Amino acid sequence: MTDYAVVNPATGQTLAAYDTFADAQIEEAIAAADAAHRGWSRASTVAERAALLRRAAELHRERREELADIFVREMGKPREAALGEVDFAADIAEYYADQAEAIMADQSIAILGDGTAVIRRDSLGPLIGIMPWNFPAYQIVRFAAPNLIVGNTILLKPAPQCPESSTALAQIYLDAGFPEGAYVNILATNEQIAGLIADPRVQGVSLTGSERAGAAVAEVAGRNLKKVALELGGSDPFIVLSTDDLDATVQAGVDARLDNNGQACNGAKRFIIVDDLYDAFVSKFTAAMSAVTATDPMLDDTVLGPLASQVAAEHLQEQIDRAVSQGATLLTGGSHDGAFFKPTVLTDVTPDMDAYREELFGPAAVIYRVADEDAAVDLANDTPFGLGSYLFTTDAEQAERVADRIEAGMVYVNLVLADSPELPFGGVKRSGTSRELGLLAADEFVNKKLIRTA
Repeated sequence: MTDYAVVNPATGQTLAAYDTFADAQIEEAIAAADAAHRGWSRASTVAERAALLRRAAELHRERREELADIFVREMGKPREAALGEVDFAADIAEYYADQAEAIMADQSIAILGDGTAVIRRDSLGPLIGIMPWNFPAYQIVRFAAPNLIVGNTILLKPAPQCPESSTALAQIYLDAGFPEGAYVNILATNEQIAGLIADPRVQGVSLTGSERAGAAVAEVAGRNLKKVALELGGSDPFIVLSTDDLDATVQAGVDARLDNNGQACNGAKRFIIVDDLYDAFVSKFTAAMSAVTATDPMLDDTVLGPLASQVAAEHLQEQIDRAVSQGATLLTGGSHDGAFFKPTVLTDVTPDMDAYREELFGPAAVIYRVADEDAAVDLANDTPFGLGSYLFTTDAEQAERVADRIEAGMVYVNLVLADSPELPFGGVKRSGTSRELGLLAADEFVNKKLIRTA
């Protein structure tokens, strides 16, 4: 039986199929992860784990061409973007290797009375990571790297369309010197994952994916009293209140919408433009989106490739068609050829339309006109999501004020595409419950043990 296959979205061709693990293989995987935690993790030093992770970073860089080609085949990422993702994954692994001693250092507590007290971080045990398809290396490393530094062991379930990349990445960790069981790739069914979450040897689960998947995993984790970390969807606002370079602001908006073929959870999706800039912004933004053609992701100059599958394109098409039928205005795009979707711009979306609340996961933007700052904030926050946000203003005081009022886990002021290993990533509301990247990520699955001495 197989649920895992590489289907090139640019051609629709099935390139490879991988067998789903039998139950006996799943048991071998959890036994190996548990043994590695009880043995290797307990015996290794922070410096030793950091050295292994640093070697994994080097191997990402050495194999960047091979990995990038896999990502293009699996989910249609433009090749230059795929190379950039491999480089970013290497940077993340290297960051946690560099920060390992700081992450694991004792934290002193000023106590009331005599003696000392410290918080000492200790590993929990085997963890399950349930990964999405849209960033095959970046999503994995931002979960695996901090937890391997802590000493947790990893059971990594890839998305069904990413078995080739997940297999290649698992080999990197083995070749870097991590022992069998420290990082195990598991091609599991949803039912097998539910069983693993319930297994007493597993200590937590992290999922990046849809709201539906997050709710299902959280339900199973809750029943079994397991720690769960969720990074889910987003419908991030891109707010423009003032600018001294409208062309640059428009280009930033296009870049933030088309990044990863429009399939980034924290991509700008709702463009909220103050009244006196609205008409010019809409004109320039629509022209810039219309000028981009979805094309072969293997070409060096490709900006926009296909969506990850024809099913994804058909779903986005249905959302766009429904928005138009409910009264939205389609300014450009709105159709697909196979998995290739034309850059799309909608206006006149109102709160009674489905598109007002939905996440459009693809190269489709909705533009709103607002009267002022207060209206912009109200509209930005009128969403079930709260992942990221983008704010453009020339007024520094306004930037501070609005950033404080936006209900999101991240606010980027006057810039886009600025993720970095040291910056925590995560959201609020229906966008998730945790943080990845930065030093906060290493505290998600760790025993913060109090040691009080007389």
